[in-house]
Amino acid sequence: MGVRELLLVRHGESEGNVAAAAARAASAEVIDVPARDADVRLSPLGERQSTAVGDALRALGDDAPDLLVCSPYVRARETARLACASAGLDLASRVDERLRDRELGVLDRLTFAGVEARYPEEAERRRWQGKFYHRPAGGESWADVVLRLRSWLSDLDRDAAGRRVLVVSHDVVIALIRYVCEDLGEHEVLDLARDTPLHNASLSRLARGGDGSWTTTLYDDVGHLDAAGLPATEHRGERRARA
Repeated sequence: MGVRELLLVRHGESEGNVAAAAARAASAEVIDVPARDADVRLSPLGERQSTAVGDALRALGDDAPDLLVCSPYVRARETARLACASAGLDLASRVDERLRDRELGVLDRLTFAGVEARYPEEAERRRWQGKFYHRPAGGESWADVVLRLRSWLSDLDRDAAGRRVLVVSHDVVIALIRYVCEDLGEHEVLDLARDTPLHNASLSRLARGGDGSWTTTLYDDVGHLDAAGLPATEHRGERRARA
């Protein structure tokens, strides 16, 4: 049977998200992030958003998760800590590097304008290969992330059979978990990411039927943020500001 439910939370707004938005607004080539990607912390708003996630988890009652699995990146671990503390959940937890954000290699910290100016050949390769398969030098494609997620899900099914699992990770990773679980195609997941970008601190739920198939019962829900009077920020997670 394996895992019976996945509760997927994107981390709260981070200092990197704020820096990327500022770089885009200034038409800058480089995003002025305060630390390497793995160490970027939540913004003050992101902390409040993460605490509000706890309200949504507490409202689940008997359907609350009984295991936490988290990306090792600081912004995800901070989100998990604040959400669980707010919900009063003391969960068995583990950190798994396979849930980390996509690695951008030489394009890390560059805006769209920066990529075009400094690595025009990479920009052209991306246009030719497409977003799903383009792997920047030293980085990962979406397909590369899928490979590590297939491994992670296989291990999770073996080690956490029958459990409800809270997963705190990143927007591209969560979309690609749906890709794997629901057997989506390349264009389906790209359309999903474009048309329904995950908000910071949003909650999604994937439930498993008796035949082993997965169904998304909730996606990008931010009702807990609305209830707390907090803005639902739509920062795209990759460290390149979009055109």
